[in-house]
This record gives sequence, C-alpha cells and structure tokens, in this order.
Amino acid sequence: MSPDRSQSAYAASAAALALRALEALRGTEGTALVTRHVEEADDAKAALAAIRVVGADLFAPCLLADVSFHPEDAAAVAQSFVVFPPPVNALAPPPTGAAEPWIIAWRDWATATLLAHRTGTKTDGIRAPRPAASPADLGLADSAAPAPVPGGPGADWQRWSVRMGQLSPLALPGLEGPVHAAARAAPLALARGATRAVLRRDFPTAMRITRWLALLSSEGVRLPLDPVPLVEHLRLHGGGPRLALDAAIAQRVLGLEVP
Repeated sequence: MSPDRSQSAYAASAAALALRALEALRGTEGTALVTRHVEEADDAKAALAAIRVVGADLFAPCLLADVSFHPEDAAAVAQSFVVFPPPVNALAPPPTGAAEPWIIAWRDWATATLLAHRTGTKTDGIRAPRPAASPADLGLADSAAPAPVPGGPGADWQRWSVRMGQLSPLALPGLEGPVHAAARAAPLALARGATRAVLRRDFPTAMRITRWLALLSSEGVRLPLDPVPLVEHLRLHGGGPRLALDAAIAQRVLGLEVP
C-alpha cells in the first residue's frame, strides 16, 4: 500500500470509529464498539491506528451516557499501544520540542489514564509530558509577547487556542492535569480562539476549542460567551463524524440532549 493510500485508509477508519462513538452517545450503538470496529475492518492495522486517533473520546459514552466500557474494548485499546508504541523518552513542549509529537503524547496520556481509571487496564510507558505547570510551560504561550491578554496566555492567543483545540480529547470529565488548569486560567483566550475560527469558517477547529468552553461552563467557570448556541451553530454546519462527535460530547458535557 502506498503512503498516500495508507493515510487515506487510516483517516477513513478513524472517521468510522468516531461515528460508532457518536452512535453510542446517542444510544444507538451497542457495547464492544471498539472491538467490533477492529474485527470488521478490512485493515486491522488501520483500525488500531484509528483507536489512537479517536483516543480518549472513545470513553465519552462511558463518561457521559452511562454506557459500560466493555472489557474487550479495553483489550483493543491496550493492543493499539502495543502495535503503535509511544516514544520511550519524555518529550519537551514547544517551542523547545516539536509540537505534533508533544500533542500526541498528551492525547495518549488521556487515553491511557481513562483506560486505567475505568477498566483497571494499564499500559506501559505512558506518562504526562513534562514540564507542564502553566500555559507558558505548556509551550502554548509566547513568553516574549509585550501585551498579554487579560486572564490569558499572552498576546499569541491565536496559536495557543488552536493548540488547545488539538488537545480537545482532554476536555472530558474524569481527566485532570496542567492542560485543564491552563484552560481554566484563560477562558477569554479560548473564547477569542473559537470566535476567530468561526469567522474563518474553520468549523472543526472552532468546535474543538468550544469543547473546552463547554467543560469550563459545566464546572461553573464564568465565560465571556455562552457555549450552548455556539455548539448548536457549529453542529448545524456539518463536517463529518469527527465534528459531529465533538459537538455531541460538548452537548453532553453541557447537559443537553444529543439529537
């Protein structure tokens, strides 16, 4: 299989798995959805890669819709870490280190943490990237910015909010860490980032950032905008199973029904 065809297969498998998770949130998908996704796939390796891509959001039905996480699903998630092992060495946050592997490391941490908390299944070598104690330490801010956003991560809130959107699978109840502290410290920057993405018609990014706003709202954090109409607006724009799953998770976090 050519690299382009392989990437296409991986993307299609991730979209199909996201759709299964969405249907579970809606109550129309049964248990062992992850295992069935692997067993029914034409390309088992692509199906296991999809587990890593969807990641912690596979636990959304369990966390938000009282759907049990099947033991066979736990085994499939653990197997995805065996087939696609994470880096052994700790990754430095950007700008010292590369952004993409650092983001993947945080997403892997979220998946492994929920796997352990909800099923007792542990994976080897998965730990939170370090250092990570503040927005600046997270590599999400420009420490040299001359005009910091009030309550936010510096003048470079555009890049910061996009990167937080890339970390949106961490915006789930049941997870807690420095990324969540960074979100609580900068609701204005998140709101600006979501609004900017909407104006640019980058609806997937807007929805990912809005997931953080939904989580903060559920925690009682005072926000500069109401995330409920924003979620509904973004949901109506479509964008495939991934955006639909993000919207459904945000709705559930906000205590809304998922249509």
